[in-house]
Amino acid sequence: MVGFNVNKLDDAIHGRLRLGVMAYLMDAEAADFNELKAVLEATQGNLSVHLRKLEEAGYVEIVKAFQGRKPLTRVHITPAGRKAFASYIEVLSGLVDKG
Repeated sequence: MVGFNVNKLDDAIHGRLRLGVMAYLMDAEAADFNELKAVLEATQGNLSVHLRKLEEAGYVEIVKAFQGRKPLTRVHITPAGRKAFASYIEVLSGLVDKG
């Protein structure tokens, strides 16, 4: 099929947890680590690994701070992440919208 190219999907985003993180942050802008963990029904270790991949791609920024004496990890989507997610959705739409 002409125009069908699954290889255009961004591997940094294409995965259930990474896709979920990006979709959630597109609306929320930022989220606490525990918020993402609950929303995505992920384990701490698994979410950490996937957030690191998104951070390495430049799609999210992870900010560690303290709230009182408790550590607080916030995840923010970057402008590059917004652009990459929009492109990802565009490619995905092109794969399924052939009618």
